[in-house]
Amino acid sequence: MTPVSDQPVNIVGAGLAGALLAVLLARHGFTVDVYDRRPDPRGAASERGRSINLALAARGIAALERAGVMERIRPLLIPMRGRMIHSLSGETQLQPYGQRQQEVIYSVSRGDLNRVLIEEAARHPRVRLRFRHTCLQALPQSGTLRLRDEDSGGECNVPIAPTFAADGAGSAVRTSLARAGRISVREDRLDHDYKELTLPAALAGRHPMEPHALHIWPRGGFMLIALPNADGSFTATLFLARSGADGFDSLTSTDRVRTLFQSQFPDVAQLMPHLLEEFAAHPQGPLGTVYAKSWHVGGQVLLLGDAAHAIVPFHGQGMNAAFEDCLVLDGLLGGHDSWHTLFPDFESARLPNTAAIAQMALENYVEMRDTVRDPAYLRRKALAMELERRFPERFIPRYSMVMFHPEISYSEALRRGGVQESILQELDERSGPGNVDFDFAGRLIADRLR
Repeated sequence: MTPVSDQPVNIVGAGLAGALLAVLLARHGFTVDVYDRRPDPRGAASERGRSINLALAARGIAALERAGVMERIRPLLIPMRGRMIHSLSGETQLQPYGQRQQEVIYSVSRGDLNRVLIEEAARHPRVRLRFRHTCLQALPQSGTLRLRDEDSGGECNVPIAPTFAADGAGSAVRTSLARAGRISVREDRLDHDYKELTLPAALAGRHPMEPHALHIWPRGGFMLIALPNADGSFTATLFLARSGADGFDSLTSTDRVRTLFQSQFPDVAQLMPHLLEEFAAHPQGPLGTVYAKSWHVGGQVLLLGDAAHAIVPFHGQGMNAAFEDCLVLDGLLGGHDSWHTLFPDFESARLPNTAAIAQMALENYVEMRDTVRDPAYLRRKALAMELERRFPERFIPRYSMVMFHPEISYSEALRRGGVQESILQELDERSGPGNVDFDFAGRLIADRLR
């Protein structure tokens, strides 16, 4: 698409997806106005209530490489080779994510990553960053975007076309379009919430646990996880039901919080000297999935990232899916001469895939908090890796397809993953542990997997 010099492109939201999209659009020659309700993150503390660190995988890396920013981001990354499972007895077991050296995911600070992307956007003379500007309404019928300058208190209208809404799961743009009846939205809240806590660095800034792993304390109906930070600390996240005997609302005193951690997470509780203070002070965050019907209004507004399809965090793909949105849109620009045709094509390309990763993320919660302890699961996981070694052109475990193979779409990973699971179950039931008939396996794979 050829930029129109007197028609700025609006982006609402200067978070991860909005900042990356601004860089990509500027590289195509567009003039971009970015509006964000927050103070400029380059000089402000991290926003409370949002995940502190995230998992970057191949899909996100592909988008960052397209934008030419990956080399600036690489020093921020800590590679994680697999899940370190912590049993109640204190024993640990590393479950590798993949079986090749490059098959790792990376822990990265949300704030640090956002700052790099905003700095990169600010380097482009065609990008204008306007912080402390709150989007009040998107008004397609009048062709305007209504904004408030939080410093002056004044309100203004700017032309709406085109506006990209990258303002997150609680998107003001999406909400205003839904209220006006221009789109329909369903938000399915999980009955579990989360709370973030800290494992401080050990002496001399060393990590108190293995730094190259995502640590999980699976306890059936709930779990604790921890991701490493560059300063030697870990960010831990407790996922727990909102209500019930084992829910957040039962933790009404410091004694109950202490009892929960000492009984369920005794090995890590001793590494959290500020547990009780943090538990009282830190917000309890909701979890849920956003399903929007129609992500666009004509050629005026397009939702992307969490604004269009927020998901639960249990596959580590929310950021990666949003970055892949930006990559797909970037690839579509050259084949369209109108936002009116580009927006529906973008939605058609992404909707089946974002629906697929939403489903897989929900399924992965059950796996992380419970199934990872099941001997049958571990047996099938080992078999899946062996089948990948023997039949690498046809059999790739579903997790690997999602995390390490951006050339395979989410929807195809979901479809193939289902076929592969049926093959694994059939082999497991037919052969028994450690006695797999790989000739039979090869015939199944050749017959069922392209």
